[in-house]
Amino acid sequence: MGKMGIVMEIVLMIGLFAMTLGNGETECDLYTGKWELDSSYPLLLYNSSECPFIRKEFDCIKYGRPDRLYLHFRWHPFHCHLPRFDGEDLMERFREKKIMFIGDSISLNQWESLLCMLHAALPNSTIIQQSNDTIRTIIFQDYGTSVMLFLSHYLVDIEEEEDIGRVLKLDSIKNGDIWKEMDVLIFNTWLWWYRKGSTQPWDYIQIGNERVKDMDRMEAFRHGLRTWANWVDSEVDTNKTRVFFQGISPSHYNGSEWNEPGVRNCSKETMPVNGSTYPSGLPAASMTVQQVLSEISKPIHLLNITTLSQLRKDAHPSSYNGFKGMDCTHWCIAGLPDTWNQLLYAALIS
Repeated sequence: MGKMGIVMEIVLMIGLFAMTLGNGETECDLYTGKWELDSSYPLLLYNSSECPFIRKEFDCIKYGRPDRLYLHFRWHPFHCHLPRFDGEDLMERFREKKIMFIGDSISLNQWESLLCMLHAALPNSTIIQQSNDTIRTIIFQDYGTSVMLFLSHYLVDIEEEEDIGRVLKLDSIKNGDIWKEMDVLIFNTWLWWYRKGSTQPWDYIQIGNERVKDMDRMEAFRHGLRTWANWVDSEVDTNKTRVFFQGISPSHYNGSEWNEPGVRNCSKETMPVNGSTYPSGLPAASMTVQQVLSEISKPIHLLNITTLSQLRKDAHPSSYNGFKGMDCTHWCIAGLPDTWNQLLYAALIS
């Protein structure tokens, strides 16, 4: 995009985001809309076979997905213009900056999607990869921009203690000293909060000085999220750092949720849910996220992808992944996470 195109895009976005109603609420809500089949989509044509960043969990075409219709649905917000993703513009705006995703495999899903979009937009850019136990970094050297992933299933800490084992500490965030040095933070947590048995990575939960073997998981989620919210308010300089929280990413294992009783997974789904609302409504975790975020005094942007993702029962890998297991939790790349990143880009330039 040339300079004049960027200027016009900015002017248009300023106008759209500045429109307000009499009560002060913004009229333009990019997260309320519907999916439309559009033969011109995807607007950013990246071939997943040419993207070096996709893990085998998400590479649906490589692992045999026969249909391509799911790639050609465009998110159409009501009363809004959703700008086309411009990877070169994003890198120019965040030259010498650090963008970090913090969360579980849903964050990984979005991070890899963004890397594919940038890789396609900047085919000649020199890329450096770095990694350690918790942080993976991709540096677009021509811009000095780092796009990073920090693996944290709960955001709050899990610590190994000799006498009792692994403790999920709902009041503790020790990694915050790393996070607050970034320029853009995109947080996510939810997927692991109800895990039990062998997949549960902790043995006890601790709040203050009290340890328990277990507790109501939604209450634990709320407490951990409030710890994170208090950390943002007390530790993050939002004049320097833009903070996002990714809304709850849904799964599709119960057809009753989309008015197809008896359906037990997403394996035969090739079309989105019609319309703009999901029949079963928002998940309880989404209400908890909105409640906790409303208590934060500093500016936080909710990347509110829940409803628009609930409508996309067709966008999961299902069995078309490197493990051949049924996955109706994560998302194909290319696919729905590209729209999440288009929405992230719109928020970053607004």
